[in-house]
Amino acid sequence: MASNGSAMTKAQLVTALAEKTSLTKKEVKAFLDALSEMAYKEVKKNKKFTLTGFGILKLTKRKARMGRNPATGEAIKIPAKTAVKFTVSKACKEGILGSK
Repeated sequence: MASNGSAMTKAQLVTALAEKTSLTKKEVKAFLDALSEMAYKEVKKNKKFTLTGFGILKLTKRKARMGRNPATGEAIKIPAKTAVKFTVSKACKEGILGSK
């Protein structure tokens, strides 16, 4: 695990999962790669991918709106676009923050 306060890298995650399971690092890496690929395809196809216990990855449409250029303060028009959004599940929030 990352001990210096920085985020865990993929290599560190693979090593940690290999130690916790009976899988090899190669098998863990292949699993994570396959999971990522499936999530991306599912979001593209069905606009939503749910990973129970973690959250939901989904496409959302953002409306066009007015914004400000922070450097000049000038009003600018921000066009409509499609964005990817991740919503954390209640179980994940409670697992990290504890229940109220």
